[in-house]
Amino acid sequence: MGEDSGVEMWNNPSCSKCATARETFELNQVPVTLRPYLDAPPTAAELADVLDRLGAQPWEICRLGEPAAADLGLADWSRDAVDRPRWIAAMVAYPQLIQRPILLLDDGTAIVGRTPEALAQALSTPTTD
Repeated sequence: MGEDSGVEMWNNPSCSKCATARETFELNQVPVTLRPYLDAPPTAAELADVLDRLGAQPWEICRLGEPAAADLGLADWSRDAVDRPRWIAAMVAYPQLIQRPILLLDDGTAIVGRTPEALAQALSTPTTD
């Protein structure tokens, strides 16, 4: 792997799924750059880029069980393309709504690394040198 290759992980230190992902990459000697996304939230443009890399819509990676989601009434929000910016704005303002861990791979793709299968897919993604 080249100096700039590896994985950027949007990390919540208290999340067990994030801990599993960190341990998996460490065991496989894959360099990981941790982004404390709760303290350094993405901009709307960054989140839109990550959604494109995931091939997902914001409501597909939104944690609707979070108190902020209930406070905002997200469960009742439209899931139409016209409301995509509204969802992104809410997730930027309340980053705890963003599913974790998000793995940004150096091939330009991204994966939500919540399952062993997703982590295996991240590990098998070709790297650029």
